[in-house]
Amino acid sequence: MKTAELIAANDFCVYHNVEYTFITSLHEAGLVEITIINETTFIPQTELQKLEKLISLHELDINIAGIEAISHLLERIEKLQEDMKYLKNRLRLYED
Repeated sequence: MKTAELIAANDFCVYHNVEYTFITSLHEAGLVEITIINETTFIPQTELQKLEKLISLHELDINIAGIEAISHLLERIEKLQEDMKYLKNRLRLYED
C-alpha cells in the first residue's frame, strides 16, 4: 500500500479529538484496519468513512462492545438491502 493512501493515526486523533487508545481498541475488536510502518500507526484512506461513523457512536457515550454490536447490525442491514435490490431486479425480469 502506498504511503500516500495512509493517514497517521496520531494526526487523525488530533483532528477528531479522540484518544489513540480508541483507535487501537477498535482495531483489536476487528472494526478498523491499521497499518504499522516503522513503529508508526497509519489508517488506510479506505477506513476513514467507517472510522468517522464509529467516532460518532463513541461521542454518544457508547462503549466499544456497543459500537461493535451496532456496526455488525448496520453491516447486516446493508447486506439485506443489497440482497433485496438484487431480488427486485431479478423479479422485474419475470414481470415484463
